[in-house]
Amino acid sequence: MSDTLTNNALIYAILALDSEIKLQKQYLDSSAINKQDFENETHILNDLEQAFAEFINLYKNRCGREKSMPDINELLNNPL
Repeated sequence: MSDTLTNNALIYAILALDSEIKLQKQYLDSSAINKQDFENETHILNDLEQAFAEFINLYKNRCGREKSMPDINELLNNPL
């Protein structure tokens, strides 16, 4: 998979997952969720976080090969 992703696709995936994780956490902390759905939504959050971690690992490996890519902290801490 890492060989077929462009640098931009990898960056977009990371940013999208980061955004979705934040939204999912807000939803789980809100009063909008009922108790029956809480467990399922928690599993979704766990899946998002796992995917995020895997993409971060891909990104770090890619950064090791391509020095022109921004540092992961810079990428995640600077708004677009």
